[in-house]
Amino acid sequence: MTFIAKPKVRHPSLPTNALGLTRRDYEGALSTLCAGCGHDSITAAIVEASWGLSLEPQNMVKLSGIGCSSKTTAYFVSGGHGFNSVHGRMPSIAMGANAANRNLTFLGVSGDGDTLSIGLGQFCHAIRRNLNMLYIIENNGVYGLTKGQFSASADLGTRAKKGEINVQPPIDPVLLAITLGATFVARSFSGDKQQLVPLVQAGLKHAGFALIDVLSPCVTFNDHEGSTKSYAYTREHYEPAVHADFVPLEREITAAYGPGETLPVVMHDGSRILLRKLDAAYDPTSRTTAAAQIQERMKHGEYLTGLLYVDADPHKSAFHVVNGTPDAALNSIPYEALSPGSKGLEKVLARYR
Repeated sequence: MTFIAKPKVRHPSLPTNALGLTRRDYEGALSTLCAGCGHDSITAAIVEASWGLSLEPQNMVKLSGIGCSSKTTAYFVSGGHGFNSVHGRMPSIAMGANAANRNLTFLGVSGDGDTLSIGLGQFCHAIRRNLNMLYIIENNGVYGLTKGQFSASADLGTRAKKGEINVQPPIDPVLLAITLGATFVARSFSGDKQQLVPLVQAGLKHAGFALIDVLSPCVTFNDHEGSTKSYAYTREHYEPAVHADFVPLEREITAAYGPGETLPVVMHDGSRILLRKLDAAYDPTSRTTAAAQIQERMKHGEYLTGLLYVDADPHKSAFHVVNGTPDAALNSIPYEALSPGSKGLEKVLARYR
């Protein structure tokens, strides 16, 4: 990997933080990502957040796996410790490093492929073990380094640059993290620096595993009409759930209320939220009803809690049903039937050219 150093010249009146460092001191090498890539906006947010918290660069550990997203660690806090792991294995390296020195600040940057495909098991165990680190997913729904195939986060029905339709349901890292018991879960958009910077600051200061899933459109392979992770689609459908800001440690807020009840809760900053617990008549087997209920209650400023959705008929989305595999087990089919031959292989490969 080639890194291009940034010029050292800087304006003498640049503002400094509590350590006497400027924002330039938290930058890294020049980015080699595609112009307009959302990942570079995330890098800028990390630089701003680190400078604002007056983090000591030499005490930051930057970890990543393989992919476009994993190049990001070279572009911020050049004075920190960096490590590119084997594809999908970043959480294990983070765990070992954290065990060796818990006093450092750990920030892992990964992609939707690195996290939700080859690294899914590693990701789950990092959450389960509540590893003290900020884990940022730069989520664009495609494998950018290998020319734009769908990733595990690609939405059902989204269209690839060459016209192929995704028929596999996505893995939502936020829902997965919540299910696994993550203690800090957030989602943002690479183009919303005002929201993203305080989320990064809060994640860096969180005492436990902090996940921020950042929608980050790929300008080369996933910014076309028909993509649900393009800039145009994201900006059209993007709506912040709450105003985000960094909240310092305060006294614990508790709430007790029964099924079907709504409870107003006053937050530390004086704002008020409404919690509504699902009642016994709620049907958690309807995906449409669940989505409609969540959106409807949000219009009233209420957060719906409880079991929101469970699939009543999982067979319809089973692997073999979606992929149309034969009824016979693959290991019982003769090799001659499984092997397409050189001509058949050429036809298959031609679809991806």
